[in-house]
Amino acid sequence: MRLPVPLVAEIVAARAAGRLSRLAGAGGGTTVPGKLLWKLDPGAVDRLAARLPLGSALVSATNGKTTTAAMTAQILGPRVRLAHNRSGANLVSGVASTLLEVRDAQLGLFEVDEAALPEVAARLRPRALCLGNLFRDQLDRYGELEHVAERWRAAVRDLDPASALVVNGDDPQVGDLARERPDAVVFGVDDPRRAQQSLQHAADSKYCVRCGTPYEYLAPYVGHLGDYRCPSCGHARPPLTVRAREIELSGLVGVSFRLELPEGADDVRLRVPGLYNVYNALAAASLARTLGASREEIVAGLQRFDAAFGRFERIALGDRRLLMLLIKNPAGANEAVRTIADGGPPTSVVIALNDGTADGRDVSWIWDVDFEPLLPALERLVATGDRAAELALRFKYAGLDPGAIEVVPPLEQALDRGLELTPPGGELVLLPTYTAMLALRKIVARRGFVRPYWERAA
Repeated sequence: MRLPVPLVAEIVAARAAGRLSRLAGAGGGTTVPGKLLWKLDPGAVDRLAARLPLGSALVSATNGKTTTAAMTAQILGPRVRLAHNRSGANLVSGVASTLLEVRDAQLGLFEVDEAALPEVAARLRPRALCLGNLFRDQLDRYGELEHVAERWRAAVRDLDPASALVVNGDDPQVGDLARERPDAVVFGVDDPRRAQQSLQHAADSKYCVRCGTPYEYLAPYVGHLGDYRCPSCGHARPPLTVRAREIELSGLVGVSFRLELPEGADDVRLRVPGLYNVYNALAAASLARTLGASREEIVAGLQRFDAAFGRFERIALGDRRLLMLLIKNPAGANEAVRTIADGGPPTSVVIALNDGTADGRDVSWIWDVDFEPLLPALERLVATGDRAAELALRFKYAGLDPGAIEVVPPLEQALDRGLELTPPGGELVLLPTYTAMLALRKIVARRGFVRPYWERAA
């Protein structure tokens, strides 16, 4: 498709801005080009997306959208050229920047911020939309779950009738969107052996989305995700199209499960751990299937997948290793702690708490995180970041000996202190919030142990 001259000029200017951002060391240029294009011509995003011959697919969720999109890319990559925002820039500007960078992509694959989803979907008119979960996160920015869920419902209603919808049936708010589309693909976990005994105290969607009665859970898996039913009106988890059974957790090494598709079942072994990564794999398998991937391609892609940056990413630092796992809300942090504790809790850990715009200014969510499973083995906590003192206070109230808590706000100093506490051949567990994760990876990249996240994404 030949582009009009004004749009060509806008693209040239936006790409130049991205290159200047990288040269100046200000970042990877993953959002600046899109922001500039957005200011110059908001409609340019629509026209750039329309150039993709196979259209676009969108992935959104509170937790797991980066990993789900990366898993989907592993499945689809060998068969189609992708425009994929691998760096995690998931606002309209990030999607626009990705569209600017690609030259010959056939299919767009974009993770999208929960609040940005309605506008991105309206502009890209996706051929497939995958919705993973809704958890309480950044209340100062998103508001309550019901507000985001209603905006998602409107976005689903505005989808083209030919577009495919993929939803997590185990999430009451998200699973209920399936009734908007009778042909929706619904995924979920079906293995009561892996259920929790009861809902966590910080579970979010506890009440029926139709009548407000507390749900009864046959099997709660992750936060409020599970097999639920309202005893009053009967609202329940919708029938599953794609499911995971026979789940075997292998500590910090990985997880295996039986992937059941309508076409048949296969055993899958993931190289990333945790029950929440089973959910990510189910979402990726369901989305890839709607985009034409075969069973064999789905299984091979999932088993090739390695951690997305900052999400259970392992980095070799000389004779030690760094295990970095992003935490950003109670549900995600609880699953991170659960997985680490199941794999053998560490004797020392570095936790970084920032309150930047991308983290959420309100850090009171740390009081809803069950850090307590880490305490029996924990000999030293290094609390770091802008809100290191609040984090230290949280662990003091949890019962950790104040003498075992070190408050080291500068991230680089805290990283070095954590490495001092880690014996040669050992692994340092690092749990950062989003902006702290980016800053710590930049430190490690500057030391030559890992590529910058935008280069790794490329």
